Amino acid sequence: VRVEDKHHVRMRVLVPLFVTALCAYVSSGAETITLDGSKVERTFDGIGGLSGGGATSRLLWDYTEPYRSQVLDYLFKPNFGASLHILKVEIGGDCQTTDGTESSHMHTRDDQNYERGYEWWLMVEAKKRNPNILIYALAWGVPGWIGNGNFFSQDNVDYHVNWIKAAKSVYNVTVDFVGIWNERACTSAYIKLLRTGLDKASLQHTKIVACDGNFGIVSMMDGDRQLAEVIPIVGVHYPGTVSPTNAISLNNTALWASEDFSTYADSSGGGCWARILNQNYVNGYMTATISWNLVAAYYAGLPFYGDGLMWSVCPWTGNYQIKSPIWISAHTTQFTQPGWKYLAHGSGVGHFAQGGSYVTLVPPNNSKGDFTLIIELMTHDHSKCIRPALPAYNVVNQNVTFVIGKDLMPQGALYLWKSFLSQDETKSVLFEKQPNIIPQHGSFTLQLETDSVYTISTLNTAQKGSYPSPPACTSFPVPYKDTFDSYKPESEAKYFADQTGTFAIYKPSSSSADLVMRQVV
Repeated sequence: VRVEDKHHVRMRVLVPLFVTALCAYVSSGAETITLDGSKVERTFDGIGGLSGGGATSRLLWDYTEPYRSQVLDYLFKPNFGASLHILKVEIGGDCQTTDGTESSHMHTRDDQNYERGYEWWLMVEAKKRNPNILIYALAWGVPGWIGNGNFFSQDNVDYHVNWIKAAKSVYNVTVDFVGIWNERACTSAYIKLLRTGLDKASLQHTKIVACDGNFGIVSMMDGDRQLAEVIPIVGVHYPGTVSPTNAISLNNTALWASEDFSTYADSSGGGCWARILNQNYVNGYMTATISWNLVAAYYAGLPFYGDGLMWSVCPWTGNYQIKSPIWISAHTTQFTQPGWKYLAHGSGVGHFAQGGSYVTLVPPNNSKGDFTLIIELMTHDHSKCIRPALPAYNVVNQNVTFVIGKDLMPQGALYLWKSFLSQDETKSVLFEKQPNIIPQHGSFTLQLETDSVYTISTLNTAQKGSYPSPPACTSFPVPYKDTFDSYKPESEAKYFADQTGTFAIYKPSSSSADLVMRQVV
């Protein structure tokens, strides 16, 4: 293999291409993988993060500038950090949904307010950074007046339609996808009713994802053609990278891991994220994976503290922490876009003989022969997710030769990026550019290291964005007081995180100049 360093000095190398020290290799012989660009499979739908389920982004809203914008850049700005393709948000329902309560836009049947909460703000900020980001909305619960307690009602269709229409009319945000009810059984009658309601409101572009739980919806679709026609996406949670045969065989239906990860964001959490981003497709043909949660911006002591792509738990100083899942995301997101195609299994997608996995994606109408290859060699004990249990497997350091098919023949260098996730996080190498690869006679050989992720691409647009380190975090500033007089009525007070019920700023009477915070629901 020839490589080209950043000074464009070409050389022949017989040693590993990477800057970190590598262990002794088990096999000197190289497995050969052919990347055949003439054989494509499913459409890639993107990598995303989930704000909600519930109140997981609450503290981010309270950050001051420039730190709040810096966090948002690491999450959403293209070719900078995680560069997410999808933002999934909770439709607030006035009920506790894991780490808090998010306010509803309709506390009662006659009430509508589209300034409550922070998901509107977050969607707008994501769209500012990436106008092409896809928006996905899902309810965890709804106010009790809906259907007089019946979730699957016309009231709830109207409630969802109002929210989606307001996103566009008030904030100019198009909602691309809507789910049914988080991790609850759904009914075919309600899904059809929702589709009808969306269509009547001229929301044909908003696609239904069903049912944000397990694969049970697939059996319902098998026996109901009309139902299958209104569900373009089956969304499941924590599938363990596996889909049942009847799901994989669905025609014209995408499979998504619509909530996944949910793992403490240390280097092992990064390993979990790296493994499932590849293997959700390799094993389960799932074309999108969405992290719960987007950013851990909630107080210590609440459930699943420390999950998320990064941490923002100290708004009173501006401290935030960029965690390994940000840069693991970048290995895919900075080199692909929704609408790209996966190469076929056996022609650019699969498992290595000695462990690990690889996927190759190409843009549509690929006249330039572009491609992106993502490789992960995560070891079992360094890539366990919180759920489900991970069966035993082995992976070793290995040599692999990639033969580039004529449809993908690059005209120049291939660009190589690497992450190494050490058990000692201070020794991890995260999203670092390596010397370029110059294929010889249409092929190149890599020496691959366990607990590492590699991206090889014809695209040269990626970068590891950075800002100066934020201030250190300190304990919460006590004693603390707030008169509430600086807020708008019905807004939320700084640093308060509703847990049971919804609280808002309130003016007791027209003659009073003072504002108070009261429980609304």
